[in-house]
This record gives sequence, structure tokens and C-alpha cells, in this order.
Amino acid sequence: MNDTSDLKVLRALRDWRRDGRSALLATVVSTWGSSPRPVGSQLALRDDGRLIGSVSGGCIEDDLLFQYLSQRPAAWGHAGSPQQVRYGIDADEAHRFGLPCGGTLALLLEFDPPADMLAELVSTLERGQLVCRRVDCRDGSSHIEVSASPAELVFDGDALRHTMGPDYRMLLIGAGMLAEYLATMALFNGFSVTICDPRSEYLGSWSVEGVRIVTDMPDDAVLAFRPDQRSCVIALTHDPKLDDLALLEALASPAFYVGAIGSRRNSAARKDRMITHFDQTEASLARLRGPIGLYIGSKTPSEIAVSVMAEVLAVKNGVALSPVHSVAAMKMAGSAT
Repeated sequence: MNDTSDLKVLRALRDWRRDGRSALLATVVSTWGSSPRPVGSQLALRDDGRLIGSVSGGCIEDDLLFQYLSQRPAAWGHAGSPQQVRYGIDADEAHRFGLPCGGTLALLLEFDPPADMLAELVSTLERGQLVCRRVDCRDGSSHIEVSASPAELVFDGDALRHTMGPDYRMLLIGAGMLAEYLATMALFNGFSVTICDPRSEYLGSWSVEGVRIVTDMPDDAVLAFRPDQRSCVIALTHDPKLDDLALLEALASPAFYVGAIGSRRNSAARKDRMITHFDQTEASLARLRGPIGLYIGSKTPSEIAVSVMAEVLAVKNGVALSPVHSVAAMKMAGSAT
């Protein structure tokens, strides 16, 4: 599932169908070569032309609007077998639809998905559960079931199996200015964000809407947060009393990213404390990132937030980052010259 953007698509589609509106759900089921959107991306289109979500850079969305609102009105209001359509079969069509050179994608189009199924799907996802949705392409029937582990989308022409997970989540320790910028960027990138700070003087000026606020001690907050493989935990206070224990709890979890702000010296001191006082080893601290961020020469809180968010997204998306791209490596290189 593509973060919260696809959940927004499903929520809108659920509401439209509850209101008795006809609607189309388009899912990217396969791609060849370069493609602007990954497999599993979704789009919902209502019978009056309202659209939410994305399956391309915009041109395919425009074609869907034209094809299914102008040329194929009979499709609306008739829940039947899903249709598979392909875009970018040849170079001319790829150019027409704004696909990269050699890019091709296939969509599965479902007409009028049942409102009760959509309600159950959205409700299950909102509870933070992993869900597999199965669609029979012969008659359009579908059902959902809770899954034990993530899985790639599978489409064989007869059936679709689409496993969708809960939102990506970010827990920030410390409610300073950097946290406000980072939380804002995380929200725009589809993360649900929790901010933890037991210091009332910092939370008093917090101004980012849509963020859950907790005032527990950070290590307790991490335990309550229950980080999973779609979670990241970032310490921003520079205060060992707040950061260290929280980071240790996060390192004991499956969180895909655990890191802390600070200089090379502070990061080294943090690891020394953990090894000396908390029985950690270099191996057990290998996942702890610090100084965090990709090196972009950032100086201001907003620029540092861009650097950190870029690293979080790179790790989330499975990008193999070279050490030379990190803030730590570049600072070390600078100190050696």
C-alpha cells in the first residue's frame, strides 16, 4: 500500500459508494520498463468526473476520464467483470501518455466496488492490520482477509491478490523547530506522525496540525508506540536523559529506521554511553543512525529536515545508500582536510 495516499483513495471510494454514486477503482497491476507509479498504486474516479489518487503523471488519468465518462457511459452503474487495460504498448503511445521511454503499465479497472467490502477494508486498515484483498476477475467478486506478513501484488489475469499494509508511522522525540519541519514533511509523504516530549515548555508552541502528541517519558512512548517494519523513530532533543533509553527501545523493535540528531562527536559519545552503561555492542548498535540525514550542506532547521526526510525515504524505499552520501561521512571528510 502506498502510504496514506491509497487509504485516502479507499476512504473516498467507500464514501462515494455509500452515497449511491457509481465509481471506478483503477489499480496498477503490472509495469514494464520505466513507470511513473509503482505496482499497487490506485485511483478512484466518480461518475461526475471527480478523481482521487494517481496511476501515472497525469495523462493516463486524463484518458480514463475521457474514456469512461464520455465514450463508455454504459460502464457506469453496472457492476460487472473487471477490465484490464494497458498503456504504452509502443513508443508513440508511451509518448502520448507521458510514460518514460520503454515504459508500459497495465491497470485493472473495477466498476462499482461494493460499499460494504470497502467499509470493511478501510476499517481493517485503520486498525493497523495488514490486509490481502482478492478479486475474481471473472465475475468481479472480492473479499478481504487479514494477512500475517507483507506480500507483493500478484495478478495472473484471472485473479488479483493485493496485500495492503497500515500507514507508515514516525515517532519524533522532542518538539523543537526541527521536529515541526520534519513532521510537516512526513505528513506530506504519507506518514502518520506522533511527537513525544515530556517538557511542557516545548509543546506549548507546537503548531503542526494532524500530529498525535504524547507527554510520556520517551522510552515509555516507544514501547506504547509499538514500532513495526513500517515505523521510524527519530530522537531530536540532544538530551541523553530523553534520547538514549528511547533509542535503545527502538533498536529492539523491527523499526526500519532508528536515528538521532547530533554532531559526530555527540553521536560517538552516545554510542560509548550505550556500550559502557547499557551492555550494548558495536553490533547491537549497527542500526543506530547518527548523525542522521543525507549530506546537502544543510544549515537551517528546514534544510536539516529535508536532509533527514530524504534519508528516511531512501531507507523506506530500499535505496542502497553509499556511506559517502551521509552527513557523518561528509563531516568526517571535511575534518580530515
